Amino acid sequence: MNEVIRIHTWPCSYYINSEKRWISGKLCLTPISVRFTADKSGEVLADFHLSGISEIKKESSNFIFSSLTVLEKSTKHWFSSLQPNRNVVFNILEHFWREQLLSSEGAAAGAICPQTSKGQELTGLLAGSQKRLEDTAKVLEHQGEQFDNIMKGLDKIESEMDVADRLLSELESPAWWPFGSKLLKGPLNIKPKEIPAVSDSGNKDGVILRIPVIITERTDSNVKPGKLALLASGLEISDSNSQLLHWFDKKDVDDVKVHTPYEISIRQRFIGKPDISYRLLSAKMPEAIPILEMQFSKKIQFMEDALAFAGARKTHQEDVGASIWQAGKGQKEDDH
Repeated sequence: MNEVIRIHTWPCSYYINSEKRWISGKLCLTPISVRFTADKSGEVLADFHLSGISEIKKESSNFIFSSLTVLEKSTKHWFSSLQPNRNVVFNILEHFWREQLLSSEGAAAGAICPQTSKGQELTGLLAGSQKRLEDTAKVLEHQGEQFDNIMKGLDKIESEMDVADRLLSELESPAWWPFGSKLLKGPLNIKPKEIPAVSDSGNKDGVILRIPVIITERTDSNVKPGKLALLASGLEISDSNSQLLHWFDKKDVDDVKVHTPYEISIRQRFIGKPDISYRLLSAKMPEAIPILEMQFSKKIQFMEDALAFAGARKTHQEDVGASIWQAGKGQKEDDH
């Protein structure tokens, strides 16, 4: 098996139709393909591209085995005894299959080069993350311009209020008034101009990036599809129906671990009660990781399987220049 980026590997059994028997082994998912390798012989018994899949279903075999079937062109592959369970494997396979179909560039790349090496895959990931970082820089620049305009508006209002205050003082006690009391019994009710509102980047506004994710809570057997939204003020995790599961304020995030270019975990610590932790897997995660690095530069950690991606991206940055990264420097300095 060529060295490629492995997203997940699950122990399971594969049905060989020609021999009418099940073979134990491991099902491996990469960014572009699915393959099954037998435990005893090490032989690859199934190897097909994600873009070649036409259907993924949960079924039962003639022996009442809970199985997962993958229809690839005219071949139907049967997988059973999936660990940790069938639902976990189904949700993850379906997610990457659908994202592969939605990505015309990814499908084209797979058709041209089905045996992609890790270096080629990393190059593809870098292109996507670089494009997302450029978009993020534009968003941050636009937000900076909005704040500049707000500050100019506040300065103008303050100046106008000073003028109004002086006029009010002169009206209350003009120099030509012969009596000592004030001319007016009450102060003038001067209503200042409305101050421009700063949009709250809570759960709706200020979204930098939103991606589909597979969410894991507490155990590997409890996974479900959902969404991750990256905002200037924090992170929002919601389910597939857009119902909020948790909001991480930026200052409350204690650590972000990058396990692979496609999987991260986010944790918020508490004293006297369990931590809040989510593990997120997504085909679009390589686009989110550069933004997370900008937001949580002192709290992000790359694990062993993600170091190659981090190292390749840093080398890529040096080659193309660091101008884009400087756009997010203010965000990094705010993260203490």
